[in-house]
Amino acid sequence: MRVLILGGTTEASAIASGLATGSPFEVTLSLAGRTAKPVLANGVTTRSGGFGGPEGLARWLADNQIDAVIDATHPFAAQISANATAATATLGLPLCTIVRPPWSAMPGDRWDAVRTIEDAAAALGDTPRRVFLSVGRQNIGAFQSAPSHAYVIRTIDPPEHADLPPDATVIESRGPFAIEDELDLLARHRIDVVVTKNAGGKATYAKIAAARQLQIPVVVIERPIKAGRHTVPTAADARLWLDTLHENARSERGV
Repeated sequence: MRVLILGGTTEASAIASGLATGSPFEVTLSLAGRTAKPVLANGVTTRSGGFGGPEGLARWLADNQIDAVIDATHPFAAQISANATAATATLGLPLCTIVRPPWSAMPGDRWDAVRTIEDAAAALGDTPRRVFLSVGRQNIGAFQSAPSHAYVIRTIDPPEHADLPPDATVIESRGPFAIEDELDLLARHRIDVVVTKNAGGKATYAKIAAARQLQIPVVVIERPIKAGRHTVPTAADARLWLDTLHENARSERGV
């Protein structure tokens, strides 16, 4: 059975690695190509870059005789999920979409939930503050509209210089992060407010816990609704779905 995994997350790497050897699946891991040094899965064919919308993805799936698709993209990657839903529906292919549970505010959290990156920049107000920005390098340019603040920006890859606000310190680092390190970072940089996407998961949650402990407010950008016909919360659930799909196909063939 040939499987396409739409990746870029820890879930995608976990599934791909688990299927790399000793499984009845021939796997291709597709990455968006936005990260210079992505986490790859050994023994798995990897492609990078877009497909050209739902029509291009449908053509690629047909040309490569793909039997099933797992969408393990980032919770904020709404467009590729919509494309995957449309393309697999066109071809009648099974699709499983991983939607990891979002973070929820806990007692002691000081959250300001907003809908968009632009709303997050506006929520900072005009009074100068020291901002820890953890939103991905593609979205940093939105904060040029709030130039009165000093930003500490953490990204995996270096952002474009043209996107940076006037007062910006860039930290290049990849999670997971320990709470002790996040407490040190927020205290050392005298952070007044944290801005983050509600990505969910464990890898970057420590900043939320650290902000709670230090009583620092957090501007939380709520995630978009991801398209998908069959959704599961974890990589393990997606693997179970795939194994069940394979067993059903074997039964139908009388194997």
